This record gives sequence, C-alpha cells and structure tokens, in this order.
Amino acid sequence: MKPLSLGKFAAAAAAVLAVAGAAAGLSAPSARAQMARSPDYTALMAAPDRSDADKAADKRRDPVPFLQFAAPHPGMKVLDMAAGGGYSTELMARAVAPNGTVYAQNPADLPDKPKAAFAARLKTPAMKDVVADIRPYDDPIPPGVHDLDMITFLFYYHDTSYMNVDRAAMDKKMFDALKPGGVLVIADHSALPGQGISVNKTLHRIEEATLRQEIEAAGFKLVGEGNFWRNGADTHDFPSYKPNMPVDNFVLKFAK
Repeated sequence: MKPLSLGKFAAAAAAVLAVAGAAAGLSAPSARAQMARSPDYTALMAAPDRSDADKAADKRRDPVPFLQFAAPHPGMKVLDMAAGGGYSTELMARAVAPNGTVYAQNPADLPDKPKAAFAARLKTPAMKDVVADIRPYDDPIPPGVHDLDMITFLFYYHDTSYMNVDRAAMDKKMFDALKPGGVLVIADHSALPGQGISVNKTLHRIEEATLRQEIEAAGFKLVGEGNFWRNGADTHDFPSYKPNMPVDNFVLKFAK
C-alpha cells in the first residue's frame, strides 16, 4: 500500500474531523477547536482524589463516552439539572476546571439521602467551582445567570412529567439561559414507540420522540445523538431502576 503524502494525510485527517464533527452537530473547524480544548476524560476519571463510591459507580454508568459526546472543557459555564447526590456534577466540575463554573440544580424538597450526599460532596476540593442551585425544576436558573455554555439533564426528565412541574416553562427557561450555540444534553431511559409519557412513573422511562418534541417546542434544534448507552437486549417492560437488567438509554444533544 502506497503511503499517503503529507498533504493527503492532512486532507484525510480533516475529513475524519468533519465526519466526527457532523455526528456531534459541529462543523470541521468547530470539531478541531473542540478537540484541542477538551481534556483527557479518561485521565480525569483516574484522578486519585475521586471517591471509591464514584469509581464503583463508573462501572455501571460508563461516563467517558458521555463526556466525549457532551465535550465539556475548561472555562465553561454549565448547569447540571437534577444533580441529586452530585455524581455527574463533580464530573462536569472536573472537566470545566480551571476557570469554569457548574450550577447544580436540585429542588428544595430533595430527599434526605441525596441531599446529605450532595452536601458532603460539596465540601471536597473537586467541587470548589460548583454552586448549589436550590430551585424548582420549572424555574431552575439562578438570578443573574445567563449565557451558559451547556446544560446537562441526566435520567430525570421523565420524572418531571408526574411531578408538579411545568415542563414547557422549564424547557423554555433552559433555552433562554444558554448562549447562542450553547447546548443541552439529555439522557433518559427509553420507552416503546407510542408510549409517550404513559409509563414515566411506573417504568421510569420516556419515549424518545416525545421528549424530543417537547424540547424542540422550546426552540432547540437537535444536533447530535449518542448511541453509546443503547442496549438492544432491553425488553422495555420493566422499571429502568431494576438492578442487573439491560436498560436502553438514549442521549440527545440540542443547540440553541
């Protein structure tokens, strides 16, 4: 096989970047810039100050593909919706350091267990750039906060459908809080086509098309889909929280 010339190699590399960027909703120049800025997420996961509990959770949650897809990088302003105990919040905080900020949204009536877990986590050095954002889901933006680079919403959008939450207001406020070109990255557990939000409370799943329709109604444009947490062995007829069962999860990236 004849080796590529330097010029042809550069062209081939550019083509690869263009394909990768298109998959994530980016132009080739944007993909190159993003790759230059993005930290080594695998190295972040291996940080010696991460807790044993988080490292154990990594085996189940497999965060590196998500981080590569979302592409947080130093200096970003991020809102982590439904932060819970703060596992994903800390990951984002590590990725946007230095000079970044993560707002960790939780409602005032967060149950005691995740509330205590988040309070303990917030005291650790890795969370020094995290701001606790205790606000309702449908009014999640702290006063004065705007031009966010990214919002993450992991495995909890479906829950808001059976709570006293105005999802249309929530989605619009997330849209308004992002800077132009900012992204919303949502992951959730898949329901079957046609189920909509009918199994959100019983099976803790949501139909992907329904979620997409609601988010796009707020003005968002779908720019990327992640298939790294898909599971074809999921029968979609059991609660997504059932342990040791194959759960099909979708991940969508929307841009303002």
